Amino acid sequence: MAFEHLVVDRSGGVLLVSINRPEVFNALNAPTLDELSQVFEDARADAGVRVVVLTGMGAKSFVAGADIKELARQTPVSGREHARRGQAVFDRIERLGKPVIAAVNGFALGGGCELAMACTLRVAADSARFGQPEINLGLIPGYAGSQRLPRLVGRGRALELLLTGTSITADEAWRIGLVNRVVPAAELMAEVRTLAETLAAKPPIALRYILDAVASRLEMPMPDAQAYEATLFGLVATTDDMREGTAAFLEKRKPAFKGQ
Repeated sequence: MAFEHLVVDRSGGVLLVSINRPEVFNALNAPTLDELSQVFEDARADAGVRVVVLTGMGAKSFVAGADIKELARQTPVSGREHARRGQAVFDRIERLGKPVIAAVNGFALGGGCELAMACTLRVAADSARFGQPEINLGLIPGYAGSQRLPRLVGRGRALELLLTGTSITADEAWRIGLVNRVVPAAELMAEVRTLAETLAAKPPIALRYILDAVASRLEMPMPDAQAYEATLFGLVATTDDMREGTAAFLEKRKPAFKGQ
């Protein structure tokens, strides 16, 4: 389907989703959130999509934040609804069951940083900047930034970023564990494409179970999480992909995974 605020392109098993509002640095408004929700629901249902890459159009910004004009009109009731709406979209991205790679090509501030954190992996251009500046507007993060940031970088560093509202460079984001890789801006999409194609060649059921196991581990006591992992291990052992992968290893050939 056609989108007003997204550009969507498919190449093999990799779906590239680009937020297309460069005139406002790709700020997230309600229609854009709705379109993101739809494109990720479509990606979940499409077995041919193995990996999603998410980026922003233009050279300056991944997503510079939420739309300030929308935020300025919020009431206590609508503000809570606004936050819950964004959280639901980002939860859909985080729990897609397929890897989602954020190709952070510029500013990832506020809602943009929260969006990147909802992705499975984050690859940043060396020119990118990250931050949660909501405090400077008399606000707090509303799309789960206060929850995902401490889980990624630790309580102390997260609180410093949340309370001061300062932004950090891509190199600093890598140092504290907010991003997985930093590459020269000119090489960003090529690097992300290579990573996406590597993941797209992996067995999709095993990928889904790993994502599920990691997400569940953060919500369960350790013994329960270990039991859950063992259940998933048993389930994946029933798949054709497991038999193909082990046979290929023993036969010293490249496996051909089919998602079965």
